[in-house]
Amino acid sequence: MKWMMVGALLATGAQAQNLGPRPVFPEMDPSRVQLGQLLFYDSILSGNRNISCGTCHHPRFGTSDGMSLSIGEGGIGLGPDRRIDPNNIPEDRLPRNAPALWNLGAQEYTSFFHDGRLEIDPDRPGGIRTPLGSEMVVGFDSVLAAQAMFPVLASDEMAGHYSENEVSQAVRLGHLSIKDGAWDKIAARVAAIPEYRTAFDAVLGEQEPIKFTDIANVIADFTRVEWRADDSPFDRAMMGGNPLPDDAARGQQLFYGKAGCSNCHSGWLQTDHGFHAIAMPQIGPGKSAPFETHARDDGRMRVTGDLTDQYKFLTPSLRNVSVTGPYGHNGAYASLEAVVRHHLDPVVSLHAYDPTQVVFHQIDDADDWRVVGDEDELARIAEANELQPVGLNDGSVTDLVAFLHSLTDATAIKGRLGVPMQVPSGLPVDQ
Repeated sequence: MKWMMVGALLATGAQAQNLGPRPVFPEMDPSRVQLGQLLFYDSILSGNRNISCGTCHHPRFGTSDGMSLSIGEGGIGLGPDRRIDPNNIPEDRLPRNAPALWNLGAQEYTSFFHDGRLEIDPDRPGGIRTPLGSEMVVGFDSVLAAQAMFPVLASDEMAGHYSENEVSQAVRLGHLSIKDGAWDKIAARVAAIPEYRTAFDAVLGEQEPIKFTDIANVIADFTRVEWRADDSPFDRAMMGGNPLPDDAARGQQLFYGKAGCSNCHSGWLQTDHGFHAIAMPQIGPGKSAPFETHARDDGRMRVTGDLTDQYKFLTPSLRNVSVTGPYGHNGAYASLEAVVRHHLDPVVSLHAYDPTQVVFHQIDDADDWRVVGDEDELARIAEANELQPVGLNDGSVTDLVAFLHSLTDATAIKGRLGVPMQVPSGLPVDQ
């Protein structure tokens, strides 16, 4: 009966599509979730013991960090208040926006990171396609668990620069997933802490060795529970509860109708899990290999090698989008209204881009504007664009933004377990 009601509601809503079945979230063992919470906020996982997963994915900033592009290693503090460590100056800011974590535990998610370089692939080791290729280890419970642990291998994210510590040394040598490599060294740190050893005894079996995959798996369990967001005003209205306010209801009609948003932002989570080129302005250092000197980000093409995938990025879910700015794969737009307007005419927006709206930490001599000032680069980005212009007046844009706010799950934003006051390593916790 419930599904018949949902179908009827959607059928009568201004060209709204059928959203299909509700997202599926597996049930989790509370003891594993609580262990994952501690590890998520514990800087013991970083090479220099100074950065946790929560540093760039914090509930205060919608599970991101409130910045267009982050500073990982070489930074001190949290979110917009993070500053450069004068004793360990970073080489550059990170090339992509720290993605929000909402609903990544739903079974519908099969690709991760902005370019999908980590994804389910039954033909790969452990059933997961990763940058490690044949060196990928088995033992991850899911692709979500695997994605949670790749930042510890990045020197500018969590590992540390060059030879600052035993983890960064292993990364520098390319010793990542092998015996006594970076992952093993981090696992050994955790195993040496009595409180963690006791907690893992409870979930693995007494004195079973703690492997890096075990750490990743419980962090994924925490992610599934803590960042689940599927009880918004939109959900309740679609399930037969209170209708949306008039402005949000008008926005919903536009979203599923004239504005065409649902062509890509489809289903209950408002994502088709696909990759699209929408002429997003390129700012920051870009994504390049060590031997490359360009500042562009080719997106999905860096994974597939297919030229038709150039400048394509994974469609983000719009759940809790009201609190996850800045927006775009590199945080080019600071406000929700600005990124909505970009979608209405991406090519015009690209050429008229205002760089002053970015939210950056100050890095002296950072070369952040090479692409936006290069007409040839802009022409290539524009040529790849998939979206057709849509004519909407200011009132319609306001209504669309109101609808996007209706996707906010206030309970999820408050958190379920929250940020622990302390962690077993005794290291400081970003509050």
